[in-house]
Amino acid sequence: MEFTDTQIQRYSRHIILPEVGGKGQKKLLGSKVLIVGAGGLGCPVGYYLAAAGVGTIGIVDDDLVEVSNLQRQIAHSTGAIGMPKVESAKRTFEALNPDVKVNAMKGRLTKDNIMDVMKDYDIVVDGSDNFPTRYLVNDACVLMRKPLVSGAILRFEGQVTTLIPHEGHCYRCLFETPPPPGLVPSCQEAGVLGVLPGVIGALEATEALKLILGRGEPLKNTLLIYNALTTSFRKVKVPRNPDCPVCGQNPTITELADYDAGYCQL
Repeated sequence: MEFTDTQIQRYSRHIILPEVGGKGQKKLLGSKVLIVGAGGLGCPVGYYLAAAGVGTIGIVDDDLVEVSNLQRQIAHSTGAIGMPKVESAKRTFEALNPDVKVNAMKGRLTKDNIMDVMKDYDIVVDGSDNFPTRYLVNDACVLMRKPLVSGAILRFEGQVTTLIPHEGHCYRCLFETPPPPGLVPSCQEAGVLGVLPGVIGALEATEALKLILGRGEPLKNTLLIYNALTTSFRKVKVPRNPDCPVCGQNPTITELADYDAGYCQL
């Protein structure tokens, strides 16, 4: 493909970077990224991927925009209240960059549909707010060998990690099974600083762009933890667990399963 004059202007700050250049920008325009969740994390992830020129963005969510979302979910506006979040996000991202095609999928991922949803995408970015979805996405990515960027937020703290199946750790290497219902409070119960998902979402988008471009060092085998109150980052090494039930040497999880929706939400 050849760039139009408008594209050269739009992506000029990428094109002048030796690590990106015209070749890298063409990679971005030809790439496909699936975002799970159109909430606090999915909004900034999608915003920055669209701005960067990621050609196809899929976004999955089953919620409607509520006024309480607007404190942190930057793809939505007061005029979008009551609209499906995926439709609001699609409108925002495509208005930002007409080069980008956004596939809006209203619904919840399940063991029966997730592989069909994920199959056409190069990378998955998890911005979900509940453990059942997080474990389902992890297991599907391991089984399909799809790179996964995972993020989570609560109160004043967030975390990001990049999972490259069979090369590094997976989410179950960190936390083998979901916590019991009620052990971890939801954002609704515990609160979340409005700017926190912006920080974590931007880091998730950065990880996705690095994977597409093949540049830098992704957070493989590493959990990055951010504390907003102390403005501090901490890296924790997470080795791949040879006994992991899904990515280990003798996996016991070889098929997808849906977890009880009663599990706590983040």
